[in-house]
Amino acid sequence: MTTAVAAPFRFFALQVVRTRRLGPSLVRVTFAGPDLRAFHSDGLDQSLSLFLPHPGQSEPAVPVELGEGWWQGWRELPDDVRAVMRSYTLRGLRRDDEGHTSEIDVDFVLHGLEPDSGIQAGPAARWAAGAAPGDRVLLLGPAVADNRAIRFRPPEDTDLVVIWGDETAVPAACAIVEALPAGTRARVWLQVPHAEDAQDLRTAADAEITWLVGDDADGPEATLATLRAAQLPPAERPYVWIAGESGCVKRLRRHFVGERGVDRRRVTFVGYWRRGLTEEQLREQG
Repeated sequence: MTTAVAAPFRFFALQVVRTRRLGPSLVRVTFAGPDLRAFHSDGLDQSLSLFLPHPGQSEPAVPVELGEGWWQGWRELPDDVRAVMRSYTLRGLRRDDEGHTSEIDVDFVLHGLEPDSGIQAGPAARWAAGAAPGDRVLLLGPAVADNRAIRFRPPEDTDLVVIWGDETAVPAACAIVEALPAGTRARVWLQVPHAEDAQDLRTAADAEITWLVGDDADGPEATLATLRAAQLPPAERPYVWIAGESGCVKRLRRHFVGERGVDRRRVTFVGYWRRGLTEEQLREQG
């Protein structure tokens, strides 16, 4: 007897339905489309791959007709034709009356478009800043609710949740905090470039949320100093989730494991980006 197994990920052809500016450096883009009926995710930090068109293109160029050979075909397209590929986390989803996903939200950081940023904006930031209803994108996302692109998995016996994220991890971190159940103790640090980027989060958890305002020019040292000075509630079985710039994430992991004695098996750390490298360069390094 042969049992059919659904592929965990698939492509979704989507369109922008609306946008909302959350602050000087954050914009929320809401997507919809018939394909979303097959979109399934129970994760609070669900990772997605988003393919965006170049200026002048009506849709992103990805050879999905090649099936499993799409990746090689996409890589072989000319640079000015090949769709821009970027990794994001799901900020939120809504379902219709039948329980199917009808809309998803993705929050974009507008690197280089903030006032006096001093850096050059990338193609994803430029696209998000100008996104309008009807704009077409392609998303590689989950067709199976419990999939390997979900990283936030606290053990059932967790008695304290500790979260740190920079602006690239704020969407996932906010989704996590909002979903924490009543009775959960949580200590959260979220770093954003501007005070206006801080969001008013509602959660049933006993959560203390600190917004750290300022750029990352000082690298991980300033962040590390802040966390070293912080007092954590007493806990026997804490769980730590850290996400953002990979160098800072690694330093913070060493802090929690080496200095605070947290079991390394109870620390989830995810590098969303690396200082000085584009996402293309990061992928080339493996």
